[in-house]
Amino acid sequence: MNLLSNDFLFGFLINFILISLFFRVPLMTKAGWISAGVLGSILWGCLSWQGWISVVIYLFLGSLVTKIGYKFKNEKGIAEKRGGKRGPENVWGSAATGLFFAIMVKLNFTNLVFYKIGFAASFAAKLADTFGSEIGKRFGRNTYLITSFRKVERGTEGGISLEGTAASSLGAIFMSLIMFILNIISTKYQFLIVAISGFLATISESFIGAKFQDKYKLSNELVNSIQTSISSVIAIFVLIFYLKVST
Repeated sequence: MNLLSNDFLFGFLINFILISLFFRVPLMTKAGWISAGVLGSILWGCLSWQGWISVVIYLFLGSLVTKIGYKFKNEKGIAEKRGGKRGPENVWGSAATGLFFAIMVKLNFTNLVFYKIGFAASFAAKLADTFGSEIGKRFGRNTYLITSFRKVERGTEGGISLEGTAASSLGAIFMSLIMFILNIISTKYQFLIVAISGFLATISESFIGAKFQDKYKLSNELVNSIQTSISSVIAIFVLIFYLKVST
């Protein structure tokens, strides 16, 4: 893979220009914008504008939903730090899995559909997680620990609410729809696989948060990477199974 190809150079120029224009918009920290620029340049080089814009939409929606009810969440001590601005750890924790699959598409080792569905599923899971967490912390009336269904305070690791769970499902569906519209995934079956995988991985992330995050001092960014990887693996294996039974 030639990193100096026209696709990568063009991606770098597009990201440089846009970040220069929007640098002062309080969506990210300075280091976060730089990381987003590096990520965006690589994504454009690997998946062209479709892969790039899908992640731009994810980052925008993720930052936007974080702002919903921020004052309330901040008063409760459960708001995202830095006023909701995304830093480099947020960018790479959310996008590392997707970036891996984007690079695999560019390397073109084997059937690209598996890499593309892995890419799509990783971001479906992350938007589902962000929607569920931020909406649940603000609007969830009752929060329960996923491992025992014991009632806990909102914002507790591994805590889920009806409102947050519904928001998670909508986030997974919405991101899957974006991937479908952009033709990163191309059939209704792939759309369903990505949406369901993203939602299931979000449920698994709550379980990891409840059972292991505090015990093993796992960072949120590491848990995010695990969650997106789970989503991608589920999607790929379900697709393999579907292709076998349908032929």
